[in-house]
Amino acid sequence: MSVAGVVVREDGRVLTIRRADNGAWEPPGGVLELAEAPEDGVHREVCEETGLKVQVERLTGVYKNTERGIVALVFLCRVEGGHEQLSDESTAFEWLTPDEIADRMSEVFAIRVLDALEESAVHVRSHDGRKITATAF
Repeated sequence: MSVAGVVVREDGRVLTIRRADNGAWEPPGGVLELAEAPEDGVHREVCEETGLKVQVERLTGVYKNTERGIVALVFLCRVEGGHEQLSDESTAFEWLTPDEIADRMSEVFAIRVLDALEESAVHVRSHDGRKITATAF
């Protein structure tokens, strides 16, 4: 299981990182440790990859990669401290508008961010690693 934090500033821009392993733009996140609570994993992953400390506000989506069997939990977050810095896992970061998200990210990651920005129920979606294949709620 993995977690990701959609970190939003007061001006509505969203924090994205360019991953060191594949060059893709995504929200910060990663695999949960075995005994780790999801919210704790979001705190750890965002801080490790960006240097920022966040407040987790709410779960916004559950996404299953049907090809790899990975379930990702995505949470809306706000910055509460720290300073932006790169890590071994991120080679760049940018604060993007929702319109820029759709242009910069692959469909399966852009939808996670855009879902998080909605004030609706938790989204549940499946994808094959490239395209959304099923949606609930």
